[in-house]
Amino acid sequence: MHVVQWGNRARESGLCCSSAAADKVVEEIRAKGGKAVANYDSVEDGEKLIQSALKEFGRIGECCVIYNGFLFVFQDLIHRIHLRGSFLVTRAAWDHMKKQKFGRIIMTTSAAGIYGNFGQSNYSAAKLGLLGLANTLAIEGSKHNIYCNTIAPVAGSRLTETVMPPDLVASLKPEYVAPLVLWLCHEQCQENGGLFEVGAGWVGKLRWERSQGQIMRQKSRPMTPEAVRDQWDKICDFTDATKPTTIQESLQASVSVLSRVDAGGQVEAPPSAAAAAAASGINPALAVGQKLPVSTFNFNHTQCILYALGVGMSTKDPDHLRFLYEGHPDFSCLPTFGVIPSQAAMMDGGLASIPGLNIDFTQVLHGEQYLEFYRPLPTSGTLTSEATIADVLDKGSGAVILLDVNTYSGGELICYNQFSVFVVGAGRFGGTRTSAKAKAPLPPPKRAPDAVVTDCTTRDQAALYRLSGDWNPLHIDPGFAAMGGFKAPILHGLCSFGFAARHVLKQFANNDPSRFKAIKVRFAKPVMPGQSLQTAMWKEGSRIHIECKVKETSDVVLSGAYVDLHQAAEASPEPPSQGGRLQSDLVFTEIGRRISEVGPELVKKVNAVFGWEITKEGKTAAQWTIDLKNGAGSLQKGPYGGKVDVTFTVADEDFMEVVQGKLNPQKAFFSGKLKVRGNIMLSQKLEVILKDYAKL
Repeated sequence: MHVVQWGNRARESGLCCSSAAADKVVEEIRAKGGKAVANYDSVEDGEKLIQSALKEFGRIGECCVIYNGFLFVFQDLIHRIHLRGSFLVTRAAWDHMKKQKFGRIIMTTSAAGIYGNFGQSNYSAAKLGLLGLANTLAIEGSKHNIYCNTIAPVAGSRLTETVMPPDLVASLKPEYVAPLVLWLCHEQCQENGGLFEVGAGWVGKLRWERSQGQIMRQKSRPMTPEAVRDQWDKICDFTDATKPTTIQESLQASVSVLSRVDAGGQVEAPPSAAAAAAASGINPALAVGQKLPVSTFNFNHTQCILYALGVGMSTKDPDHLRFLYEGHPDFSCLPTFGVIPSQAAMMDGGLASIPGLNIDFTQVLHGEQYLEFYRPLPTSGTLTSEATIADVLDKGSGAVILLDVNTYSGGELICYNQFSVFVVGAGRFGGTRTSAKAKAPLPPPKRAPDAVVTDCTTRDQAALYRLSGDWNPLHIDPGFAAMGGFKAPILHGLCSFGFAARHVLKQFANNDPSRFKAIKVRFAKPVMPGQSLQTAMWKEGSRIHIECKVKETSDVVLSGAYVDLHQAAEASPEPPSQGGRLQSDLVFTEIGRRISEVGPELVKKVNAVFGWEITKEGKTAAQWTIDLKNGAGSLQKGPYGGKVDVTFTVADEDFMEVVQGKLNPQKAFFSGKLKVRGNIMLSQKLEVILKDYAKL
C-alpha cells in the first residue's frame, strides 16, 4: 500500500505544525521497504494532496484516504481542519476512486465526538460530523466498490503525551491501531459504514440501539407533555431494543405509528391481552391450528438439477455429477430440495388468508428452518404439501410464526418442514415467548471443529437460486434491496442452508442422500453473492453441529445449526429377488420364451447384449441379461459374466408401464425414471425387443 503522510498547517492563524512528524513517519515506512511521500499542504488543499499521490505513485489503486486531524483551540479552525479538511481531501480522491472502481476511506473520529467531553464542544461537534460524513460516503460509494469506515482510536501521540503518564502512553502505541486500519483498507475487506473503537490492542464495533418507545397520541387526541412525562419510563426502557442500521429502518417506527394512529389504536395504559392482540394484528387464539390451502408441486429431473446448481454444485467436482446428470446411475435429488415444494405454502400468499394474522408482509423475515425426512426425495413426480400454523410467539420486538408443513407423494409422507417466520414490529400482543412445538437450535461443542469446508458463491448465485421458486425481488433488484437497507441484493438464506447441508453430506455421508435425516438452522446474517461460505463441522455421534460464516468478514450467517444423519449400513442388503415376486418377472419370462422361438432372427436384427437392473423401493431387486449377440440368443437372470453393451435401470412398476405402452421409453428416460449407461444409442432397439417380439 502507498502512503501519503501530510503535516497540517493552519496558515491563516499563524499556528503551524512542524513537518518533522510527517517526515519521520515517511522515513519509517521507507526503512521497512514501503513507499511513502510527505506533503506539507493544508488539508483544505485536498486536490494538492491527491496530486502528490498521483505524481509519486501514478494512481490511487493501493492508496486509501485515512484522515486524522490535530486538536486546536479555535472554533473555526477545528471545523476547517477536521470536518472541512476531510471533506475536501475525500472529494479530491473521489472521482479517481470511481474511475478505477475501487477505494477505501477511513475517517478518524474520537470518543469526544461519540460520547461528548467536558470543555470540547467544538472538537466533539467536528468529530461527530466526520461520522455523519463517513456514513453517507459509505452509502454513495458502495456501488462503485468504495467503502468508508470510521475509527475512534485511543493512542499515544504528540498531544496525549503531554497529559498522560509515560507508561500509559507506551501502552497506547499507534502500532496497536494500525492493523485495523490496514485491514479496513484491504481490497478483500467488505466492511462498509462501520464505526470501531480501537486502542491498546483491542478492537470493538459500535452500533446504535433504540428502545421500543411509546406512542403518545391517538387519532382523536393530541400529543401532550403530560403524556410524555407519564410514559417516560417506557420511552427509556431498552428491553427488546431494536438496532437500526439505515435511515429506512429508522423511519419504520414513524410509519408504524401513522398506521396505528390512523387505525385508532389505543396508546395509553398497558393494554389487556385481547386489546394488545387487536392493536398488533396478531391473535394466536384465532391463528393457531389454522390450515393453509393445500399446495401442489409438479417437478422432474430439471428442477432437481437446477436446485443443485443454485446451491453451488458444479461439474468441476466429479462427486457432484450424481446430482447434476439425470443419466447418472445414482442420480438423486439433494435432500435440502425438500424446502422447495413446501415453501409454496408461503409464496402463494397462504398466510394472508389466516384469521388472527393481520401482518405487514414487508416486515417478514425468515428466522429459522427445520427439515426432516421420512423417505428420500424422488427425482420427479407430484408432491402435495399441507401447512398448519403450529404456534405464534410474542418476542416483544416482533412476532414469531411457526409454520409446520408436511409434504406427501401420493399418500406417503416424504418430509416435514418447520418455517420460523419473524414479523418485525408485530410483538407485544400478550402472547407467550416460547413453545414446546418449536425445533430449537443448538450451540456447537466448545472445541475445534472436526472439519471446515470453504466454498465460493458466485456473483449470480442469488439470480440462479431464485429460479427454484423464491422470487422475492430482495435477491435480484438493487432498488428493492436498498429499500430494505442493503447495499446490494442479498443471497437467499435457504441458499446458504443448501451450501452448508451439502458440505455435511459430502464430508460425513459420502454424498449419500439416503443417510440425510434432518437439518436445523438459524439465519443470523445475510450473505452477499460472491462472498465465500465457510462451514465448520463438529461430529457428535450421528449429529453434525455446523456453523457457517462469511470467510471475508467472519460474520456468522447460520448459527445453532445441526444435521442428523442415519447410520451407514454395515453391509449392502441382498437383493430381495428371492422374496416377493416382481411384476417384471412375468415379462422377462415371456421375452425368454420368444427368444427361444425366434432368437436367431433377433440376434441378426439387434446384435447387442442388454442388461436390466429392476429396482424396488430404490434398491436393486433383480438383474436380467438379454444376449442377442452371441449364438441363438439367450436370457439370463442374475449377474452376467460377459460384456454388456447397455444397461437399463428402472423401477419394477415403471418397467411395467413401459412394456404396456403407458409410458414412452424416451419420456421415461428424460424424466429420470429410466436410467441408461453404456451405448445409449442401442436403447432405440428397446421397442423391438419389448413390443415387436414380446407381443405384450
